[in-house]
Amino acid sequence: MKVDYLYGIHPVREGLRGKRQPLELFVDEKGAGPRVEELLVIARERGVPVRQRQRQDLDRMADQTHHQGVVLSMEPFPYTEIEDLLAEWQDSGKTGLFLLLDGITDPHNLGAILRNADAAGCQGVVITKDRRCGVTNVVDRVSAGAVEHLAVCQVTNLARTMEMLKKSGFWIYGLAAGEKAQPLFSTNLSGNIALVIGSEGEGLRHRTRELCDGLLEIPMIGKVDSLNAASASAVALFEVVRQGLESAKQNK
Repeated sequence: MKVDYLYGIHPVREGLRGKRQPLELFVDEKGAGPRVEELLVIARERGVPVRQRQRQDLDRMADQTHHQGVVLSMEPFPYTEIEDLLAEWQDSGKTGLFLLLDGITDPHNLGAILRNADAAGCQGVVITKDRRCGVTNVVDRVSAGAVEHLAVCQVTNLARTMEMLKKSGFWIYGLAAGEKAQPLFSTNLSGNIALVIGSEGEGLRHRTRELCDGLLEIPMIGKVDSLNAASASAVALFEVVRQGLESAKQNK
C-alpha cells in the first residue's frame, strides 16, 4: 500500500486529528519536548502506534532534515468526488463557499491557498488533474495541516464542474485584472459563491473566464500591479466572509 509521510509539529498534529487514517507516528529516539509529548498523547488516544527512530531515519522518511523530530505515516490523501462534495454541501443547509484552482502548479502556493480556504470556512476546493500540483507532504506542511480538514476534489474538466456549480445555485467569480473586471470590494458576494484562482503565470484560461458570472479585481494602490495566487485568494475569500458576517448582523 502506498503511504504518505507528514512531518513537522503542526502538520502531524492535524494529521492525527484529521479525516484520513494515521498509520504510525515516528519520533526521535533522543527525546522530545512538550510539543512532541502532546502528539504522543493524541496518538495514544487514537490508537496510533508510536515508534522511536534515529534522526537519519526520520530524515529519510521526510526526505529532508526540517521535520522537528516527528514523522507520521498516513493513508494516501483521499480526494473527494465533486458529486459527493455537492451532496454534502446541500445536506448541510449552509451557504456555499467553494474555491476553484485553474492550474496552480507550485506546492507552496497550493499549501498557502488551502490554509486560507480552511480558515475562511470553504466547504471544498477543486483542482484540475492536469496543469496542477496535487496534495503532497510539502503542500500539507505549508498548509500547517489545514488540508487534513478540507474536502479537495480533482476534476478532469473544470468547465464541466463550473456548469455543475451553476446548476446547483452558485455564482462563480474569477479573480482577474482588466477592463471587464469589477472591483472586489463593491461587488455583492452574498449567496452561494465559488471563487476561481488562475495559475501563477498565466492567470485564468480563456474558457474559464468565459464561464465565470463575473470577474473581480483587487484594487492595487502601491507600485506593484498584482498579488500572487495565495495572497489574492486570502483577500477574496475573506471579503466573502466579511460580507457574510455583515449580512448575518443585519438579519438579526
